[in-house]
Amino acid sequence: MNLLQVRKGQFVYYKNELHKVYSVRPLSRLSILLYRIKDMEQVACKAEEIKLHKPKDLDSFMLMGTRYTLRKDEPAVEDGYILITHPDPGHLDHYTLNEFEKVAELIDGKVYTTLLNTVKPKEFMTMVPEVHPDSQSIDYLDESLITDEQRAEDQRLEKEAADEAAVNPSVGDIYINFDNGIKAMIVAVIDDEVVLGHGERMKVEELIESDSWQLIYITNEEDF
Repeated sequence: MNLLQVRKGQFVYYKNELHKVYSVRPLSRLSILLYRIKDMEQVACKAEEIKLHKPKDLDSFMLMGTRYTLRKDEPAVEDGYILITHPDPGHLDHYTLNEFEKVAELIDGKVYTTLLNTVKPKEFMTMVPEVHPDSQSIDYLDESLITDEQRAEDQRLEKEAADEAAVNPSVGDIYINFDNGIKAMIVAVIDDEVVLGHGERMKVEELIESDSWQLIYITNEEDF
């Protein structure tokens, strides 16, 4: 690939694994700076060492241990993620090609992200946290070249992400206080704090590490 064709944000394959270009330094010997999408490991390389991939509907990939499927026909959801594939930012927006953005609010069909960007539906695909039956994995360019070490690393990343999700409190989780017998549901998670149904607020870390509070029910997102 010619250096002039490489631009920030492109999805590319380097050494058979999916990466994203985060910087181009034309005067440097290793002019292309990438990070591996599955775990954000950074690397520098030459333009001729990479192969372009344009994200499309039903592409499936791992991001920080969690697998997502891109869907152009699925609406964005609050606290979910989108991938900006056709950026058309307004004057106050600051996003570029293939940015991963977290959804803060949905207003009048537009997505307002946690980075204070306003994104129109035509600009993004929704990142659905699941593997669709018709999806195509794009983690590797050639799956026949995947090593046992890479498979083991992928499994480790997925396990770490699942373990982290399991311990992070979510709206709908129910805890019991062994000191007074109170059972309370989490009704809101605000930054690093949780709000319990009886009005008490506490830090997430305090709730998880408390000797008094014990998780007794983990919500299923489909219940809400």
